[in-house]
Amino acid sequence: MLDLLIQNGLVIDGSGSPGFFAAVIIEGDTITIQRGEVSHLEATRTIDASGYVVCPGFVDLHSHAGLTIMGEPHHDPKVRQGVTTELIGIDGMSHAPFKTREEQERYIWQDSGLNGYPPLPTDWLTVAEQLSKYDNAVAVNQAFILGNSPVRIWGVGWNDRPATSSELEDMKSVVREAMEEGAWGLSTGLDYPPGSYASTAELSELAEVAARLGGHYHTHTRASLRTNGLLAPWEEALEIGRNGDCPVHLTHYRQGASGVGSHLDYLGLVENARNDGMDVTFDCYTYPYSGTTVTIGFPHWAKDGGPERLMAALKDADDRERMKRELSRDRLENNWLTNFNQPQNKQYEGKLITDIGEMRGQDPADALFDLLIEENLFISTVGLGTNAQTLYAFVSHPAGMIASDAILFGEYPNPRTYGCFPIVLAEFVRAEQHLKLPEAIRKMTSFPAQRLGLPDRGLLRDGFKADIVIFDPDTVKTHATKDDPKHYPVGIDYVIVNGQVVIQNGENTGALPGRGLRRGHAST
Repeated sequence: MLDLLIQNGLVIDGSGSPGFFAAVIIEGDTITIQRGEVSHLEATRTIDASGYVVCPGFVDLHSHAGLTIMGEPHHDPKVRQGVTTELIGIDGMSHAPFKTREEQERYIWQDSGLNGYPPLPTDWLTVAEQLSKYDNAVAVNQAFILGNSPVRIWGVGWNDRPATSSELEDMKSVVREAMEEGAWGLSTGLDYPPGSYASTAELSELAEVAARLGGHYHTHTRASLRTNGLLAPWEEALEIGRNGDCPVHLTHYRQGASGVGSHLDYLGLVENARNDGMDVTFDCYTYPYSGTTVTIGFPHWAKDGGPERLMAALKDADDRERMKRELSRDRLENNWLTNFNQPQNKQYEGKLITDIGEMRGQDPADALFDLLIEENLFISTVGLGTNAQTLYAFVSHPAGMIASDAILFGEYPNPRTYGCFPIVLAEFVRAEQHLKLPEAIRKMTSFPAQRLGLPDRGLLRDGFKADIVIFDPDTVKTHATKDDPKHYPVGIDYVIVNGQVVIQNGENTGALPGRGLRRGHAST
């Protein structure tokens, strides 16, 4: 007796090839594809997928859910989109390894406006321990990439200074051990201290260690380098890849604004590197809004030493005046805030910083500083930062894949938190026809699985893991917008993770079949 039989659907297997009609058989957590007659097969459960597409589960290579999913394991905003596997630890921000819980919890505090909080106190320190927390305890699979910030905290500390040779060797050992415990590579977020204090040379040596063990370099690049040229941040990333003989993945890659160079410059950088023999890929999100912790725009000197230093700067009159001079007007005028937890601040949800300043009768910067003190840094922002007119070119480029960069808290999160993947199917494929459906599915399934190195996910193939999405290609869509983001998509009727139905007729079943996916194993 089979566990589950999916029949009569159009199978688009994730390879980019055209679809074909076949049955998908699930036994345990693996699949078999069978064409032709299946009436003789007996299954505990059968799903009639007539009129639907059956494809692999979506693989999101940029997730900030590693902490929040521990407290909200059903993970509705993502699993209802069809996401079955996420990569956590991106932007240099993994939450292992640490020497002590105190160091770990300080780090969680510092970037809480981007990654949120797990249930406290934490009860893991190593990569292996964190991965074990997800096994049969969350709705979707979690793959882990090592952030360079905890590596730097381990070896150097929280301060802005170069690593000594012995400290660098210590950090290389940390990378090696994390890879051996199941990490899939090294990530950086070079606008986020203390990882941003790392030099090009330091990152090249760490990337080399990751590459030797089959990992890649996944990077949010160093924006401060733009003073050296439009593409300088991404040129540094390629330099790190060359120096370390390491594959490079550029995350949330897009043209930041219209009139600032051409999107062809960005795409040309990737194409030229690939033509020169480099293994370079990128991901992009599908809405024209940025999203992160609001403290990203604060100068590095105000964070030099950790979150306590930033809190002190927010309370010091001289530091406040200096930060005011260095904060860009764009940060204040084009960013909407969310995730207010103090009752008196709920009125500011989803409002521009400048409007909040007016409501409070304060200079916008002073209002922001005071709110960060009141909310203990736990504020997120949605801002401008993508040229909507050229986004399609990144979404459809053959070297690019789709990733959400979703933040999972606040009353007004970025709409991509709820709609990143279905908007590809509804808008970029069905409405505007920038992509054919098989290629769009490849960009959300086998291509990110290939980039990561997953040996048995991302394709509908005999013996592969049963991560599956069943959707109606004619009706799938999202209603999530910036001003009204919290809407689940329609038209995604079933999502199956490791052979268990998590979404059934568009509703969450409560099943928690997700697991930590560990590099270095023939089967995940």
